[in-house]
Amino acid sequence: MDGRGPGSRPPIGIVLDTDGVLLDSAVVHAAAWKSAFDACLERWAPDSGTQPPFDADAEYRRLVDGRSRYDGAAAFLTARGLHLPPGGAHDAPGCGTVWAVAALKEREFVDLLRTEGVTAFADARPALAALRARGVPCAAVSASRHARALIRAAGLVGLLAAVVDGEDAARLGLAGKPDPALFLRAAALLDIHPRETAVVEDALAGVEAARRGGFGFVVGLDRTPLRSTTGHLRERGADLVVPDLVTLVRSVWEERG
Repeated sequence: MDGRGPGSRPPIGIVLDTDGVLLDSAVVHAAAWKSAFDACLERWAPDSGTQPPFDADAEYRRLVDGRSRYDGAAAFLTARGLHLPPGGAHDAPGCGTVWAVAALKEREFVDLLRTEGVTAFADARPALAALRARGVPCAAVSASRHARALIRAAGLVGLLAAVVDGEDAARLGLAGKPDPALFLRAAALLDIHPRETAVVEDALAGVEAARRGGFGFVVGLDRTPLRSTTGHLRERGADLVVPDLVTLVRSVWEERG
């Protein structure tokens, strides 16, 4: 565990990112992005050697983790110095527009869900159950349109007071991370002021969003074996970095509650 905890009073509510925090789905998203980006890189720069394959670890965490599909595709293209027209939200999967690349990633992700599926992390259910027993309402947030269905399939929906996903973002016009709109919507559904709410994120863009949103306690979750993202999470504004959710509950709500 790293960093400082909240003040003497623990947060009243908690908003948790879904992919990489509650569900072991970040690896599936990363694989889908890699499949989409690498296919397009081969088309954009065949045999040139100027564009290496997408790094499903470093580039995923830095550029696309936690962002909407469009924002993630745009961030990667910008970082690589590649320029595509934005296109439209109904573009077919392909490599000709930013929306087409985003749609290609979506198709790859759905295909991987069919073959591999997604499960909850082992610590998710006990941590949510412990928070519920202590009267701390929990909300889950995700930029993915699949999040609500995946949370339900993982058996976690009954432990959550609210879920905000990509479908809600599209319907309500909520900006993606690092904008705090998704987190603020979740806090509003919990009817708890952001200053009295904790946010738990594994993505750098998510930690930045929580800090921008004025949340009282920002927690970074570093599940990597060597805790390789702890320093980056702290740099983006995490007050505390933990290796799992049970450690968070024990250190904040059980010891201070």
